[in-house]
Amino acid sequence: MSVPTGPKGQSQGQPQGQSAKRGAMTPVAEALKTILSGAQLQLTTETVPLLEALGRIVAAEQIATVDVPPLDNSAMDGYCFAHSDLTTNKVLPVSQRIAAGELGSPLAPATAARIFTGAPLPANADSIVMQENVELIDGAIVLRAAVKKGQHVRPAGQDITRGSCVLARGKKLMPAQIGLLASIGLEQVEVYRPLRVAVMSTGDELVEPGQLLGPGKIYNSNRYTLTALLRAMGCQVIDGGIVADSFDNTCAALTELANQADLIICSGGVSVGEEDHVKAAVESLGRLDVWKLSIKPGKPLAFGAVGQTPFFGLPGNPSSVLVTFSICARPYIQLCQGLQAIEPLSSRVRAGFDLATAGTRQEYLRVRVEQGVAVLHPNQSSGVLASASWANALAVIPIGATVAAGDDIEVLLLSELMG
Repeated sequence: MSVPTGPKGQSQGQPQGQSAKRGAMTPVAEALKTILSGAQLQLTTETVPLLEALGRIVAAEQIATVDVPPLDNSAMDGYCFAHSDLTTNKVLPVSQRIAAGELGSPLAPATAARIFTGAPLPANADSIVMQENVELIDGAIVLRAAVKKGQHVRPAGQDITRGSCVLARGKKLMPAQIGLLASIGLEQVEVYRPLRVAVMSTGDELVEPGQLLGPGKIYNSNRYTLTALLRAMGCQVIDGGIVADSFDNTCAALTELANQADLIICSGGVSVGEEDHVKAAVESLGRLDVWKLSIKPGKPLAFGAVGQTPFFGLPGNPSSVLVTFSICARPYIQLCQGLQAIEPLSSRVRAGFDLATAGTRQEYLRVRVEQGVAVLHPNQSSGVLASASWANALAVIPIGATVAAGDDIEVLLLSELMG
């Protein structure tokens, strides 16, 4: 992949100086810097049962009050003994039997104990032989294989040591983290309160699924896409409904939602058509910090505030909604949620397509990565949502770049952007 550069390596197509203020498109990186600089952590916390904490963000570091495991224990079903006894004894009588959850007696010299996986090691024992590697004769074991000192012993604190931090503040609780907290005995955890995000749709052409689709009407898929994306992130979604295309209706809806939500996300109405009232309404009620992004799909993107409530205005086309939410709104929400790591995981793969020139906007192409090769969906229209359902990644193509099949390109996996 080749990217044309201007003087001193500056990428072509990016506004210089004050050009962004004159209506030029804002580069994605510059817009993200502005957007993320305004993110404010939701400080309200709550304590929830551990079994109900999946997907929540930890609000305080979690310190272990116990060692895990609490005692030296066996990693195998077998026999334990003092390794030093092997220097003078080849046959060790079995003096006791220790199951998981039981505490054995101190091991008598020159003897072995039958022990099972997870059972605590008795005092004086330091090594274990698997049951497959011994021969039991008249109540004594004969070793068939050499045993190293400490073999098959899981020492106390091998996993977690008392006083250590097992989870930092800002960590998302996924299944492994839930199990980790349970392993140190926690039954509840302090987490940040879910963000309340209002989803508002604009457009007189929209009807809700389940209603009769009249002439000139389309179903409101954006509400469902956005609601699913937000719920996957653990947000509480407030349905702002479909707002009729008028300045007064738009202002009234935005004002009402600003009093209910931590964040407003609107789809449609942010362009400059006669029936696009969102931009003017937001400017009259608050401010716009970002408008018109050099991103494809999704140029008409607005970010600002309605009063003191942050606001995202996304394009109306379905694939544009998916892309601009994932690239711009998602990392902002993550910061507000208290999440530490916000960068989506990217991968380098080989292009399975040719692209003459990416143009003046950074492109996010819907692709399917198969065996390390990105296959391009044939229809990249911003109004086509089926391509996003088919894809498993977005190929990131810089402004003005050309791509030839076999080139190394960056992709963002949708599995990383959808949860």
